[in-house]
Amino acid sequence: MSPSEPGERQSLAALEPLAARVCPWATDRAAPEVDEDPDGPVRAMPVILRIERQEPPTPTALLEAAAAAALALCTDERSAPGGEWYDAVAAWCGAGRIRKLARRARTAHWRAVQDVPGVTVSELVRALVPGPVDEVPHEVRRLQIGGTDLPDDAPARVDDGRPVIWLNPRVEQSTGKAAAQVGHASMILATVVAWTGSDPADVAAPAVRTASEADWDTWCAALDDPEKAWARYGVAPVRDAGFTEVAPGTVTCIGQVAAGG
Repeated sequence: MSPSEPGERQSLAALEPLAARVCPWATDRAAPEVDEDPDGPVRAMPVILRIERQEPPTPTALLEAAAAAALALCTDERSAPGGEWYDAVAAWCGAGRIRKLARRARTAHWRAVQDVPGVTVSELVRALVPGPVDEVPHEVRRLQIGGTDLPDDAPARVDDGRPVIWLNPRVEQSTGKAAAQVGHASMILATVVAWTGSDPADVAAPAVRTASEADWDTWCAALDDPEKAWARYGVAPVRDAGFTEVAPGTVTCIGQVAAGG
């Protein structure tokens, strides 16, 4: 099974390896065999967070922009077959892990990174075309990875019907780490939506909130059977590889197709 409309198939073709991993019940494509060659290139999507010194964004605004930007790049026409980004995005999605690396930028450095191929959302986050981590351009390499933490805010209740990415209420994550995780979640959510026959545009701008412990426990208890968890609650998880901050296999966040679902 694959996205029902020809245009959707084209726009999401680079995500087919991801679909085979996150919703195998919804696709007839086998998950690709991944050669985790320790000497091979490590591919990642750079995610540039605009955190100005004088007027920093709220973490909610930044994370929502990060989720939207990662997905926007993957569904951009340039990431479709024949597009200039297709090979890079497809190679990254087929690498076994959808690694992202968040970096902080401000003022002139933020302006400079706009010239690097990618997609900017809300003038807060720019997702760049993925590639080997040791081949990033100078404009990206000079940006700091740390210093992304922002003070908590109090976001409003999510409107019913809006897709949500729920952060794990029991795991501490830096803002930069969370930005990478919600970017994973938006891609996974759109992939499952598309491969189960709905319009991925419906989840293009998800809200980001921290889950209640009760809801989190309910969803996590259902994840042993991902197909049933999707059918009952409309949820799909992000399980971290454990390279930074959290233990391998930790569910860092859960995408849900609609608030109140």
